[in-house]
Amino acid sequence: MLPGAVIGWDMSAALALGDALGVPSLAMAELLPVIEAVMVRKLNEELAANGGPGVRS
Repeated sequence: MLPGAVIGWDMSAALALGDALGVPSLAMAELLPVIEAVMVRKLNEELAANGGPGVRS
């Protein structure tokens, strides 16, 4: 755990969500790691730009 940073997704939850939505397992296995990497990078960029976690208005 890193305070003020996102290090990854709960892949069990992501896979369960995809399964519930009817997304094929092969598609999830191919796409989720790529999507996760982009989202983690972007979330951390936003956290750094805003001075850390928390809701900004």
